Amino acid sequence: MKICIVGHGMMGRWHSEALIGRTDCCLHTLVGRKPESTAAFAEEFKFKHWTTSLNEALGDDDIDAVIVASPSESHASIAINSLMHDKHTLVEIPMALSEWDAERVIKLASERKLILGAVHPVRFIAEMRDLRLRLRNGEEHVRQMVGKFYTHRLENVGATGYQRSWTDNILWHHTLHLLDLGVWLVDRPITKIHSFMPSPDKKTGTPMDVFYGLETDLEQSLIFVGSYFGQQQIHEMLIVTNRDTYKLDLVKNKFITSKMTVKISSIQEANANLTSDFVAAVINRRETFVSGVSVMPAIKVLQKVQDNWDILNDKISIPGRELKH
Repeated sequence: MKICIVGHGMMGRWHSEALIGRTDCCLHTLVGRKPESTAAFAEEFKFKHWTTSLNEALGDDDIDAVIVASPSESHASIAINSLMHDKHTLVEIPMALSEWDAERVIKLASERKLILGAVHPVRFIAEMRDLRLRLRNGEEHVRQMVGKFYTHRLENVGATGYQRSWTDNILWHHTLHLLDLGVWLVDRPITKIHSFMPSPDKKTGTPMDVFYGLETDLEQSLIFVGSYFGQQQIHEMLIVTNRDTYKLDLVKNKFITSKMTVKISSIQEANANLTSDFVAAVINRRETFVSGVSVMPAIKVLQKVQDNWDILNDKISIPGRELKH
């Protein structure tokens, strides 16, 4: 199976390492923006080809599947281009920066009968899968969840320390990991959404803090908060059920209950399992464990939060999310 990876930042590296270590796929083509860095990455991971032209890569009939690991704002357009060229496609989180773009991607994959996966690796943490099974079997009932994401990102520098050419989005990217986990675990209709984001930061041009709270039809509450002004790195979910209280710590890779603390898979390990699942899904012509359709409940919540902010801010454009008036 011949793979094309678009983007060679941290996620391009993680997917490349997973493909080499866990599959017998061929790293066929790497697509990057700058020739020098693209060539160096391609050499490091032994890609057969590299290019700065996406259309050149997608026009190669030898390529079976594409992994989209480019900047968030380009995910939907590249995924659509990939699917139009009849390539099975795995899209990094977020699949799109709007509900309608996400629906376009899903519709096209369905029409062309292609495998579409979304990179939401937290679902691959074993303890979360076990909890979801208990919830679905009626052994436990969620009362409340609180998800927190904090990091110090006052300049446009990613986790690798590299100066980015694009601006990240705390709503559509970072809190989406925890939001998707929450709505996936409760698996209930969302009846109300409350939200707040401040006006754009003068330096970055984008909102730097976010809060949103959800209510389900069973009167469960899901609360999500985050800030790029955080002086501590926090990425966690507190889950209160009628049986216990759990804390999922994605920084320290721990799962804490009232009785014990266990080591869990890191996000990188969970991501590797997700990459392997996508490859297996393409080979066996089955749906991926995290399909495009399955992430739409979370995408719909984010669209509502974004709509609320757009109304209050006169639908202004922000970096990575330019709007047409």
